Amino acid sequence: MKLAKLCVAAGYPCDADINVTGFAIDNRKVAPGTVFGAFQGSQVNGEDFIDAAIESGAVAVVARPGAKVEGAIHIADDTPRRAFAALAARYFTPVPDHIVAVTGTNGKTSTVEMTRQIWRMAGERAASIGTLGVTTPDESVSTGLTTPDIVTFLSNLSGLAREGVTHVAYEASSHGLSQYRNEGVAVEAAGFTNFSRDHLDYHADMEEYFAAKMRLFDEVVSDGATAVVWMGSGESGWNARAVEHASKRGLAIMTVGEQGEAIRLTKREPTQLGQSLTVEHDGKSRTINLPLIGAYQVSNALTAAGLALATGVDAGLVWDAVARLQPVRGRLERAVIAPSGAPVYVDYAHTPDALEAAIAALRPHVDGRLITVFGAGGDRDHGKRAPMGEAAAKASDVVVVTDDNPRGEDPAEIRRQVLAGAPQAREVGGRREAILAAIAEAGADDIVLVAGKGHETGQIIGSGENMRVLPFDDVDVARECAAEIAGGAA
Repeated sequence: MKLAKLCVAAGYPCDADINVTGFAIDNRKVAPGTVFGAFQGSQVNGEDFIDAAIESGAVAVVARPGAKVEGAIHIADDTPRRAFAALAARYFTPVPDHIVAVTGTNGKTSTVEMTRQIWRMAGERAASIGTLGVTTPDESVSTGLTTPDIVTFLSNLSGLAREGVTHVAYEASSHGLSQYRNEGVAVEAAGFTNFSRDHLDYHADMEEYFAAKMRLFDEVVSDGATAVVWMGSGESGWNARAVEHASKRGLAIMTVGEQGEAIRLTKREPTQLGQSLTVEHDGKSRTINLPLIGAYQVSNALTAAGLALATGVDAGLVWDAVARLQPVRGRLERAVIAPSGAPVYVDYAHTPDALEAAIAALRPHVDGRLITVFGAGGDRDHGKRAPMGEAAAKASDVVVVTDDNPRGEDPAEIRRQVLAGAPQAREVGGRREAILAAIAEAGADDIVLVAGKGHETGQIIGSGENMRVLPFDDVDVARECAAEIAGGAA
């Protein structure tokens, strides 16, 4: 494809009759004919690698107007990430016909995966992109990031389209939105799950964090798209503000939940294997047996239903599919039944609100004690650690504070900060030892919750050149601990 054609299509005048062979933001991935994106980051300045990229064959460089570019076309823009995304989106074609995005603090992964499941059960070729990787109709491939870089994101979309995928749901994280990592494609509908404290190690404050989320409604979605917003009982004002943003943009608005107008949840009752829901939609009342536990799973499932409806799926097919949804990896996933008969659940909850929601989800199913094992990640928002301890102590019968991903911090210091919010909790530094102790203690009527890492398969120790990722999967470890206890009892 000619550089001039790409530039004109993206709104950047250019008459360079040069063939473009690809896009890259890592100079080590530059080949002859590449358009290189040179961005200033918090730790690395891509402008330092412009010369190396040109030596490797970059024919154009997207960078700030003041950047030094010699030997290649300089496509200058005050917001080079956005310009680079606009150009790359014209290169990576085709893309699936139906694309939706989901933002919010918690629930993004479950909502996009549930949307994919609903589409699949409705007969569509569907995929999802997010924390769990790229989940296609045939396989799952991990990417390691909630929102991959713009080149990976767009090439994934194009590759999926070429494989016949017509429907894609992706997670739009605040980092991804603020760094223009998911731009340039037509987004038919967007979901907003909830909003609470997280990532304040990256965003200056809650308002900046919320503004990053709102780029999805304000700028990213297509004109006339549908905004699907969860409006539960006792919802904070953030969700109402999200509706205001969608309304100001002129989007079609579909509110969902106990206070929802498009999809109203009028009744929810826990059952042995899930929960019974009564939902009003399009003038009809339906009773749906959702095979998942927890109020927040209802939020995710109904938001996913709204996204499927917004993309034209028949309502009968949508509600039939909701009743057949499968659990999402590491999201209230039942890992094992302990030798005592106590179920052990693993959940990704790593914020105060998410931890509180996971505990609340399990509480109706507990006849004895709820034993919660969790920690907090290192090199991340310190301010949420004590509140996480408070959330666990408030609703659990037994709390065990352990290590999560310490990264570059002292694990003992992280635990100390968590314990400030849960002074009566037990401290067991080793995560495996903590999980083993909790399962060993659990009686037949108890439930064990292991929170924080969810689907992750490694534990991050150290940072920079000293960083190590040790194999560690909470689900596998819980099963190994249960087997060890059973062997000892035998």
